[in-house]
Amino acid sequence: MPTFDTLPPTLAGLGLALHLALGLGLGLAYFRSLRWSLERLLPQGRAAAALLAGVLRFALLGAALTVISQEGALPLLSTALGLMAARSLATRRMRRAAP
Repeated sequence: MPTFDTLPPTLAGLGLALHLALGLGLGLAYFRSLRWSLERLLPQGRAAAALLAGVLRFALLGAALTVISQEGALPLLSTALGLMAARSLATRRMRRAAP
């Protein structure tokens, strides 16, 4: 199986674009589940469940990034850029929803 470093430039660019999309998807799922936890678990007094959901969310994201890091620095950085874009989208959405 070819590594990221040995791919032709066009495939490498496509791979980076796919990692960017993957990071965006991971980030949107992460922040959507964070919002879900805060809206549904904390008001009900289920702080332990909210904490467990946070640890699980963080562990899954860490596992995904660990797997991606095996492909090299550029795929990892591209995925991280997607995560940062998702964070920006999530915070912008929350600012609009705030009273």
